[in-house]
Amino acid sequence: MKSLLILEDIAETRAWLCEIAREAFPGCLIHEEGSVRGGVTAATGAKFDLAMLDLGLPDGSGLDVLRKVKQENPDTICVITTVMGDDAWIVGALSAGANGYLLKDQPQDTLIRQLRQIADGVPALSPSIARRIMDHFRLTGPAAPDDDLTARERDVLALIGRGMRNGEVARALDLSENTVASYIKGIYRKLGISSRAEASWHATRMGLTTDRT
Repeated sequence: MKSLLILEDIAETRAWLCEIAREAFPGCLIHEEGSVRGGVTAATGAKFDLAMLDLGLPDGSGLDVLRKVKQENPDTICVITTVMGDDAWIVGALSAGANGYLLKDQPQDTLIRQLRQIADGVPALSPSIARRIMDHFRLTGPAAPDDDLTARERDVLALIGRGMRNGEVARALDLSENTVASYIKGIYRKLGISSRAEASWHATRMGLTTDRT
């Protein structure tokens, strides 16, 4: 991760998150913002590798910044960093396109480790958040059975479940990026999901993220 956006309104907490980010990704360039307005402005025309976004800000919700970041560059990995861990916020963030969800009440070394895992295709999720997501899908289930996915859709789901971006999936499967995007749209529709974090959960549940020879 070379270019990061950190959105946090409390200066001391923002400095702490910057320290964590630099430890996780040595040499990274960090752009700091403390408001929704500043975050939206920073995201306009920019291409960040990673965005660490707070939710509760004085002038609104960090979800507005998340949507702007994804609009400008869908490949940006967006991780929510917040103290709010209730279901409504989690589902709202995932639906808006969040790729991870970390609670700031965790120890610093734990947060660093969870961020580093992103490079291995592992979503940055606090354990309690991962359990809530699993409970949510255990109760709701996918919109369609797994066997509704075509063989090619399962191939694509397996790769995005490992953290690959659209371009990487396209190269791995010898497809165009537009074709990959079309497959992903179909996967999301069939599984009733709207984010890569949810796709990764389904890929793991279906056993698709295990390395195959």
